[in-house]
Amino acid sequence: MTTQASPTAYLEDDLLERIRGRAARIDRENGFFDEDLAELRAVGYLTAMVPAELGGAGLTLAQLTLEQMRLAGAAPATALAVNMHHVWVGVANTLRAHGDSSMDFALEEAAAGEILGFGISEAGNDLVLFGSSSRADPDGAGGYRFTGTKIFTSLSPAWTRLGTFGTDTSGDDGPHSVYGFVRRDDPGVAVKDDWDTLGMRASQSCTTVLEQAHAPADRVVRRLPPGPTMDPFVFGIFANFEVLLASIYTGIAKRAIDVATETVTRRTSLKNNGAPYSNDPDIRWRLADAAMALDGIYPQVELIARDVDTLADRGPLWMPQLSAVKSRATETALRVVEQCIRVSGGSSYFSSSELSRLYRDVLAGIFHPSDDESVHGAWANALLGPVVPWPPEEG
Repeated sequence: MTTQASPTAYLEDDLLERIRGRAARIDRENGFFDEDLAELRAVGYLTAMVPAELGGAGLTLAQLTLEQMRLAGAAPATALAVNMHHVWVGVANTLRAHGDSSMDFALEEAAAGEILGFGISEAGNDLVLFGSSSRADPDGAGGYRFTGTKIFTSLSPAWTRLGTFGTDTSGDDGPHSVYGFVRRDDPGVAVKDDWDTLGMRASQSCTTVLEQAHAPADRVVRRLPPGPTMDPFVFGIFANFEVLLASIYTGIAKRAIDVATETVTRRTSLKNNGAPYSNDPDIRWRLADAAMALDGIYPQVELIARDVDTLADRGPLWMPQLSAVKSRATETALRVVEQCIRVSGGSSYFSSSELSRLYRDVLAGIFHPSDDESVHGAWANALLGPVVPWPPEEG
């Protein structure tokens, strides 16, 4: 395979094996990865992308994608939840690269041990970053109070700072999207205990209810007109979110291939006089086909991550290309895991099977933005322009 563990890998193999050893139990109990988190914090993983001058390891986005692939191969839900913290650190780095220090506080707080949660998604809101059903009410001193319900807020038992947004309708300049950070101990923040899902169970991405939760002026990052924009902050969210998500699901698929490879070399065929299933031409073809499909994802993730790091100019295709990488990675990963289950036989249907858990976890990829429909819509608009009224009006 194209991507292997780097000789300078940040996460040690022994640590990943300990995390892998806990994953099945935590999933079965629908618990949270407290032990994983403690170990990851102890090795400085939550500050991996914080610049060295601020106390972190200074990893680039491209470097972190490789680590997240490896962590996802050990425990997908742990990797997905930690991902959301890394997204905000990545956004702050993107802004710094643009000469914008408005999110340096996030880097400083991450370096000091704070854990950053991602409170953007809302039920029924397919605008995602481009509009919010939550309210953002100005406090009169440059800050805002947020009221609304956020879903899929990963790291729910552990985050201490929540990046969120809402709509400010108070001004004469029309509605604006306001992005800011609130504290966990704010009396207007309530986290529900409602995470009981098919997969990614250990992420504990519970619903968060905000009721006039306060972000002071120095924690308000943007006030922007709703809708698509290439503002560096929104671009930073989009870029880091999509690229890091792609790395998670790529890591899951790689692990599935490893498990399936070991399984088919161990299983034997009574029909073929006890020969291993790895001799079966159909199984060999199916597993090779899965590996070939995944092999094409690695360079795509690597290249686009490097372009985010270097602020490469991809023009108006930046957003569609970011969405496409995430879509291809998650859809390919789903097909790869399915192929691995097919070659591994009926034992993979039992809940005790790692492949069974990987299949449940990989399904989550289809629900993250951008979904397959919006990706195709964005590319159609880029290629053909918006849909025009038809038939055209006379005159």
